[in-house]
Amino acid sequence: MSQPAVSALASLPFELVTSDGEPLETNWHVIQMNLLIDLIHQVMTERGRTDFFSGGDMFVYYTDEQARDVAAGRPYFRGPDVFYVGGVEGDRERKAWVAWEEGGRLPDVIVELLSPSTAKIDRTVKKDLYARVFRTPEYFLYEPDTLRLEGFRLQGDRYQPLIPNAHGPGSGAKSWGWRSVSGRVRSGRRRPPGYVSSIPTGVSSRLRPNAPKPRRPS
Repeated sequence: MSQPAVSALASLPFELVTSDGEPLETNWHVIQMNLLIDLIHQVMTERGRTDFFSGGDMFVYYTDEQARDVAAGRPYFRGPDVFYVGGVEGDRERKAWVAWEEGGRLPDVIVELLSPSTAKIDRTVKKDLYARVFRTPEYFLYEPDTLRLEGFRLQGDRYQPLIPNAHGPGSGAKSWGWRSVSGRVRSGRRRPPGYVSSIPTGVSSRLRPNAPKPRRPS
C-alpha cells in the first residue's frame, strides 16, 4: 500500500520528473486551461488573497510509490488539467505539486477537461482517486462539444452530483450556476465560443475569504 503523502520519503534517491514531454491534446485544452487559471487568480486578487496555488498541466505527486513509477517509466498518474489549493504559500514557484513538501496538502478543487480519449478515465479511475486518496472536496468535468459542466461534492468516500440552479449561461450549460468574472485571456482578446469563461458557483464559494480549510485524514 502506498504511504500517505505527508509521510513519504523526505529525500528520494532519484530526481522527480517534472515534464513528460507530451503536449496537451488540443489547442482548445491549452487555451481553456490557462483561461481557468487566470479566472481563479482574478477571483482571488479581487478578494485580496495570495495564500493559494492554481496550476495545470503539471505533475501532482502524492506518494513515493507514484514518484518511483514515473521515474521508472511505468504507467502512472500525472495530474489534473486544472487544480486549486488554498491556504498555502502562493508566491513560490513550483515545477510540480509535491504533497510531502506541502504539508500533505492535495487539491481542494479539480477541473478535468474532457476529450474522447480521456472522458472514461476522468469519470472512473481519476474520479475514484480524487475521492478516496486526494479527498478533494469538489470535482468538475467540462465537455467542450456539448458545453456541459458537471459538478460533484465529496460525501464520505464518494462524489455526489451538485444540484443545478437557475443561473446557467445559455442552453448549453443550464446544468450549472456561475459566478461572473471577466472572460478575457492574457492577450486581452475575447474568448472564442465553447470556453468556460466564468467560475462555477461551487468553485467561487470554495474561494471565499473565510472558507473553511478541508480536513485531511491523519
